Amino acid sequence: MNNERQYRLGVDFGRVIQGAALPSGDADTVFLGGDDADAMRTPPSPNAFEVLARLVALFEGRAWIISKCGPRVEQRTQRWLDHHDFYERTGIPRGNLRFCRERADKAIHCAELGITHMIDDRLDVHRALRGLVPHLYLFGVQTEPIPDWVEHVPTWAETETAVVASITPRPAER
Repeated sequence: MNNERQYRLGVDFGRVIQGAALPSGDADTVFLGGDDADAMRTPPSPNAFEVLARLVALFEGRAWIISKCGPRVEQRTQRWLDHHDFYERTGIPRGNLRFCRERADKAIHCAELGITHMIDDRLDVHRALRGLVPHLYLFGVQTEPIPDWVEHVPTWAETETAVVASITPRPAER
């Protein structure tokens, strides 16, 4: 990676790392509404851990989870991450976890952390980050029209391709 610019990755938790929308666009609500045991059994989104491990290595460990939720889901998220050995499997440092209570407040964390690439499933989050974070990735199944200023990445494989392409120098730049 070009060390002149330190790229920094931000990733949402709900419906991105865990609980990606089903192909129909419906959400799996067990994590939010079920009991703790059921929530811990919910799997990561397909290929999330494998792709994140490669992206975290590419970003040299500069990666954070930035999630909007209330106190109960915040605690459940922390338990889920531990239960699934998330930090060990992805390489995201344990301390790189940020929570906020309003989606628009993700912009505060992104500004403080210098996030250059953000993966989130909510267009309203990306609207709050527009002009602040240069590379915006709208993750998962979407039912609304997608504006041209955000890149739609329906799966983790497509996310990896898009993020890698954004930081890999083109032949004329080498």
